Amino acid sequence: MRNNHHYSAVVLGGGTAGGMVASGLARAGRDVALVESRLVGGESPYFACVPSKSLLLSARRGESWELALTRRDGLAAYRGDDRAVARLAEDGVAVLRGRGRILGPGRIDVDGAEIGFDDLVLCTGGEPVVPRVEGLADVPFWTSDEALSVPDLPRRLAVLGGGPVGCELAQVYAAFGSQVALVEASGRLLTAEAPFAGEVLAESLRRLGADLRLGAGVARVERKDAGVRLWLSDGGALDADRVLIAAGRRPRVTDLGLETLGIASAPGHGVPVDETCGVPSSTGGVWAAGDVTGVARTAHAARYQARVVLSNLLGRRREADYRAIPRVVHTTPSVYSVGVSPAQAAELGIDLLTAGYDLAATARAAVEADDRGRVELYADRSRGLLIGAAAAGFYAEEWMSEIALAIRAETPLGLLTDVVHAFPTYGESLEIPLRELAGRL
Repeated sequence: MRNNHHYSAVVLGGGTAGGMVASGLARAGRDVALVESRLVGGESPYFACVPSKSLLLSARRGESWELALTRRDGLAAYRGDDRAVARLAEDGVAVLRGRGRILGPGRIDVDGAEIGFDDLVLCTGGEPVVPRVEGLADVPFWTSDEALSVPDLPRRLAVLGGGPVGCELAQVYAAFGSQVALVEASGRLLTAEAPFAGEVLAESLRRLGADLRLGAGVARVERKDAGVRLWLSDGGALDADRVLIAAGRRPRVTDLGLETLGIASAPGHGVPVDETCGVPSSTGGVWAAGDVTGVARTAHAARYQARVVLSNLLGRRREADYRAIPRVVHTTPSVYSVGVSPAQAAELGIDLLTAGYDLAATARAAVEADDRGRVELYADRSRGLLIGAAAAGFYAEEWMSEIALAIRAETPLGLLTDVVHAFPTYGESLEIPLRELAGRL
């Protein structure tokens, strides 16, 4: 095996984070290669956030399925592999097509060619989790990748999983006419967030005709003459033409050769990183960003880690701060969370103060002719600071950004209560809970 080239840095994986790191290094004059065996720009261009949000926007506008597909596929083509490779090449990145496996310190194999490097950046992303259910492997099913790439509109669709991806796709297909049944064993939607957020979203899905089976898992799946039947753990059953698995994603860490660098990582667990996004190893010079870390589970979090890695590789020390990374479900109404959730606060033993406000009481709700939604703010009583927030309502991801800044900057509550919001906006809904929290300290 010969050494074809020695690079200043090799980026393993060409998704959101990998592309940003590689381009940034190349523009700074570093000799950098990006290794990717699949599609550059992500595991699938359809899994990127933009195409899925395009479908949700089309659903909100009441457009036809055909028009929705045209926009989605147009965006996918614009953001697709060929364009991504061309943009990287323009920046000076050497794109190496092939499967990369680490051979040892400073060496990586790319389909039989040995490549040398000084620094290695792991950006291998994640992969869908397929639950072990009897009979599931014998029936046709989609993961989110297929659901966002095929033109099919199933008459009956069973969605397994009530997390962000499951909720978004359930709303898309229900809005365009599929008979959607969503199965979530935990008993409520969006279990990682404040309970009210899942309740607001559940009401919205039911308004679209979705059948929510909460508190029951799938025990067995069998093929029928027409479609499939899902037997649930509570004794119930569902018939569907297609099963969509949205049970989450896990970091892609298997068969990368991480052990040759002294990096321990088990399947389902991310590559450990320190505050600089460096990977503790016996050799040094290893970094990671994106889904592979198990920390960055959204595109914007992956981009943030990529910026941290890039800064450190260019000699400007930077530490990641995850206290105010937004978590968004782009449904209608959308769900926005940032910072510590009530469940996390309980686990951490934080003396949490909570104050909320229903969006129906805002003037903007009257303008929108909509009464759905709520905002909750969470403060640490001992520190007198906001540490978390959640909102469910129209455009929540837009008007809640000031709260992310307040958490990140540790802005005193007294100052936040003096902020004036334009009228009529949903941003006004923050004023009353902020004053309530400040008055209880």
